[in-house]
Amino acid sequence: MTERQAVSAAPGAPASKETKTRERSDRGPRNVDAGIQRPVPQAQKERDRPWLMRTYAGHSTAEASNELYRNNLAKGQTGLSVAFDLPTQTGYDPDHILARGEVGRVGVPVSHLGDMRRLFQDIPLEQMNTSMTINATAMWTLALYQVVAEEQGADIAALQGTTQNDIVKEYLSRGTHVFPPGPSLRLTTDMITYTVANMPKWNPINICSYHLQEAGATPVQEIAYAMSTAIAVLDAVRDSGQVPDEKFGDVVARISFFVNAGVRFIEEMCKMRAFGRIWDQITRERYGIENAKQRRFRYGVQVNSLGLTEAQPENNVQRIVLEMLAVTLSKDARARAVQLPAWNEALGLPRPWDQQWSLRIQQVLAHESDLLEYEDIFAGSHVIEKKVDELVAESFAEIDRIQEMGGAMAAVESGYLKSQLVSSHAERRARIEAGEEKIVGVNVYESTEPNPLTADLDTAIMTVDHDVEARVVRAIGDWRTTREESSDRQGMGDPFHYPTTGQALDRLKEAAAGTENLMEATLECARAGVTTGEWAAALREVFGEFRAPTGVSSAPVAVTAEEGTPMAEVREKVRRTGDEMGGKLRLLVGKPGLDGHSNGAEQIAVRARDAGFEVVYQGIRLTPEQIVSAALAEDVHCVGLSILSGSHAELVPDVLARLREAGATDIPVIVGGIIPNADAADLKRAGVAAVFTPKDFGITEIIGRIVDEIRTANHLDPLEVPA
Repeated sequence: MTERQAVSAAPGAPASKETKTRERSDRGPRNVDAGIQRPVPQAQKERDRPWLMRTYAGHSTAEASNELYRNNLAKGQTGLSVAFDLPTQTGYDPDHILARGEVGRVGVPVSHLGDMRRLFQDIPLEQMNTSMTINATAMWTLALYQVVAEEQGADIAALQGTTQNDIVKEYLSRGTHVFPPGPSLRLTTDMITYTVANMPKWNPINICSYHLQEAGATPVQEIAYAMSTAIAVLDAVRDSGQVPDEKFGDVVARISFFVNAGVRFIEEMCKMRAFGRIWDQITRERYGIENAKQRRFRYGVQVNSLGLTEAQPENNVQRIVLEMLAVTLSKDARARAVQLPAWNEALGLPRPWDQQWSLRIQQVLAHESDLLEYEDIFAGSHVIEKKVDELVAESFAEIDRIQEMGGAMAAVESGYLKSQLVSSHAERRARIEAGEEKIVGVNVYESTEPNPLTADLDTAIMTVDHDVEARVVRAIGDWRTTREESSDRQGMGDPFHYPTTGQALDRLKEAAAGTENLMEATLECARAGVTTGEWAAALREVFGEFRAPTGVSSAPVAVTAEEGTPMAEVREKVRRTGDEMGGKLRLLVGKPGLDGHSNGAEQIAVRARDAGFEVVYQGIRLTPEQIVSAALAEDVHCVGLSILSGSHAELVPDVLARLREAGATDIPVIVGGIIPNADAADLKRAGVAAVFTPKDFGITEIIGRIVDEIRTANHLDPLEVPA
C-alpha cells in the first residue's frame, strides 16, 4: 500500500471511490474467487517518547573524546554521558605522582577550562542533555561546563543534564572520594542550591545505587542506602537556609537517581517500582511535598557491568538485553535515560563499534518493538505486587535502622554500611563458587566453540596509546605557563573580568573556611584558568582528606572450612607453610594508583583472612613506594596488587623494582584485574608470579595459588594437599 493509500484508508479520513467500493463488496457473501480480504488498517497506536539513549564514553584526550561524542550523536544517540579519568575524578592534575599510569585510561582528562572547551568543540551545549559521572570534583566540572556554555552564548538557565555528585557511594564502593563527609555534603548542598536558583533544568545530584549493587548490595540494601543518602542530602539543603520553604519542592523535583539493573530482571523491575513508592512516601511525609509531579521518582540506569563475564563474553549481549528490559518493560517504573555497557567490557576498553552495538540494542527495542504503545503491562499482577510490598517493607526497616544511627553520613563513618556491603558481596561470591548461583560459561556450561569475536583478543578491545599521558602532562605544563595572569584581562567569556589564579584560589579558600556558597568562587577559579589539581588542593588545605573504612575486619566468615572442603584444604596449606617458615603467613593486599574499585581486593583480603593469613590491607590510593614500605615493615610473605583501571603496565613494574632494590626478592608479587593477555605476558616477564583476571572467579583457589607462589619463592617443596 502506498503512503497516499495508507492515509486515505485511515479511520476518519475521507474515503476514496476505491475504498467505498471495497467496503460495499466486503459486506456481501464471499467465494473463493473473491480474492483475499484486505482489512482496513487501524490507526497506528500513539507511542510514548523513548528514553534518553546514552553511551558512557571518554578516553585519552579531550580531542579524541570530542570526536567520539560527535560520531555517537550522528548515530542517533540522544544524550551525552561523560566518563572522566581517575585524576580528574579525584582532584589531581595529570603530572601528579598519583596520576601516573591513570591519565586518559578510564575516561577523559579534564584539567582546566581549555580541556573542557575542546571536549565540547562544535557541540551546542544549550541543545544537549549531558550527564557527567563525577562526584568529589562535581562542583568543579560543572563550573567548567557552565563557563564553556557561556562562551558558546548559551543561556545557562536552559542547560539540561546531570552531575552524579553522590559522595556516599564513593566512600562505600567506587573510591573517588577526596574530602571528609561533612565538607563533601556541603559541596553537594551548595551545588544543589545554586542550580535550583540558576540552572533550573539541571539535575545537580544523581543519587547512585549502581555501584552499591556492584559492591554486593542486595535490592533491599540498594534501595535503603540510596534513600538514606537522599534523606541526608535533603536534610542538609533544608537546614542550610539557602532555599526558602516555598521553593523546597523545586529542590525535591531536581533530585534524580542512577541505578543498576541486574540479570534477575523481574526482581529488578520490582525494585524500581519499590523505589518509586518509597520516594513518594518520604517526600510527602518527611518533607511535605504536595505536588505529585515534584515527588516523581526520576532515574537513569546503566545496566550491570558486574555481571559481564570474561569467559564466553558473547553471552554478555543477552545479559545486557535482559537487564535493559528490567527498566523499560514497566511503563510506571521506566527509566528516563539508559546507557548500556558493551559486550567486551570485562576484557578491556570498548571500541567505537562495540559502543555502537549497545546503542543499536536500545534503538531496536524503542523503535522496532511495540513496547512504547501500551500502558503498564504489570499493573494488577498479584505476583509483582507481593514482591514490591516485600521490598518496600524491608527497605523501610533498613532505612529506619540507619536513621537511628544518625543517618547515612554517620553510618559511613562508623563503617556499618561498608561492612554490610563487603559481607553481602562475600556471600554472593561464595554462592557462585559453590555453584548455587549459576553463571553460564563461568561455573556451568563451560564448554565452548572457538569465539570469532575474540579470536584476536588483543584487537577485540581498544587500547590507549601509552604516549597519551606524556602528551597530556606536557600540555598542562604549557597551560600553566601560558595562561594570562592579568587581573583586568578580558577573555573568551566577555564580559567577565578574570582574577589571577592566585586571587581566585585565595578567594576559594576564604569561602571554604567560612559559610558562603562555594559555587561562585569555583566559577571564578574556572574563568581564571585554575587547574583541577589546584582547585582540589586548595580545598584539601581547608577541609583535609578522608580515608574510608575498608569493611574487611568486620566482615563475617562467608566460606566455612568443614572437613573435605576446598577451604579446609587451603587452610591446611596455609598452616603447614607458616609452620615451615616459622610463623603465620602474612599477605599484603595493595591498591596502587587511583583505582578505587576495591571489591575484588576486599574479597581476596576477607578470604585470605578466613584461610588463616594475617592480612595487611590499607585501602585504596597508594603509591608503589607506600606499598613496598608497608610490605617491608610488616615483613609480609606475598604482595597482591589489584588494578582495574589499566595502570598495571606502569605501576606494577615500579613495585617490582622497589622490592628488588630493597633486596626483598623472596616476596612474590601477584596481580589481579582487567588485564589483556599481552599485558599479562609482559608482567610475568617482568617478574610477576601470577596474574588473575575476572575469569578466575574461584577466590579460594586463588588463595591456594598464593600459598604455592610463596613456597616457590622460598624454595619449599610443593605440598601434596590439593588447592
